[in-house]
Amino acid sequence: MNICIPKERRDSEYRVGLTPAGVQLLVQAGHTVFVEHEAGLGSGFSDHDYQKNGGQIAYSGEEVYGRADLLLKVVRPLDQEFDWMREGQTVMGFLHLASGRPSKIEKLLKKNITAIGFDIIQEENGRLPVLVPLSQVAGRMVPQVAATLSQNNHGGNGFALGGIPGIPPADVAILGAGTVGRMAARTFQGMGATVHLLDNDLETLHEVDREFCGKINTMVAYDFNIARVCSFADVVVGAILQPGSRTPVIVSREMVKRLHSRSIIIDLSIDQGGCFETSRPTSHSNPTYLDENVIHYCVPNMTGVLGRTATHAMNNASWPFIKLIAQLGVERAMEENSALRKGTYTHNGKIMHQALDNALTGRK
Repeated sequence: MNICIPKERRDSEYRVGLTPAGVQLLVQAGHTVFVEHEAGLGSGFSDHDYQKNGGQIAYSGEEVYGRADLLLKVVRPLDQEFDWMREGQTVMGFLHLASGRPSKIEKLLKKNITAIGFDIIQEENGRLPVLVPLSQVAGRMVPQVAATLSQNNHGGNGFALGGIPGIPPADVAILGAGTVGRMAARTFQGMGATVHLLDNDLETLHEVDREFCGKINTMVAYDFNIARVCSFADVVVGAILQPGSRTPVIVSREMVKRLHSRSIIIDLSIDQGGCFETSRPTSHSNPTYLDENVIHYCVPNMTGVLGRTATHAMNNASWPFIKLIAQLGVERAMEENSALRKGTYTHNGKIMHQALDNALTGRK
């Protein structure tokens, strides 16, 4: 099988689809691996690192896409990359197709592309094995972003998250007690902030209370509780996830208006559409904007600037699925692995994921 690793072309995306160690394992198994020139630089891997592990360097995006049976991506391809794809290929990555343009999905269907989303590979118990480690990275990154944005020289009010004796700490509200929400809560707590964690599942809140020994305030995510935290929070983090679906808007513009001037919104759900009515995608080059005089940070590829850590985290989790497809081919791999089957957006010209189908139907 020809397995190809393109350079990521989105703004400030430093991750890469496979490490040199992964390339070595594939080559040892008899596969041919092409790596686009300088694809790994942002993660600390040179072309030589790939070559000494058996990879072959391709010098254009069109070439690397044209050679591939299996494409190992990080994020959803750009329009030009969709045009480079050829009939019957398989592409894997954090594709988040429900928030993409329908025209891109139509190209996948027309070319009979098998599109497998790391964001929706799901085990029988509901766990998302590839998404979890990236959520852990993002959760730990959120407080450092919030701390930076709170500084006066970054447009903030000049508050310290942890306060000092005589000055209370910042109030942080986190909407969603999944992997990213809990990791963010743990890190914010470690920095001394007062944390309020909201979720619509009461049993999840019981788990959080036990996990944090009652040191984090938990609330059911009713509309009136969300409005309440918006009346006093210095930072509000959106960490809502519905795998494969567009994220529901749970914070209205009226709620955002309740936030005090120059408070901070960090919408981690933006890669699936965002959970604040005022959210719109930004980039690492221009990460924030003001709406209702509130700082909004809505970068979809947030962990893309932690190239090395995020790439290793992604590869550790995605490798079993990459290996299975390389060994068996995509058809048999999907038959034998239910998590991989659930993680398939499109195959043989058909939409395979119900949430994606629902999202497309809802836009018509």
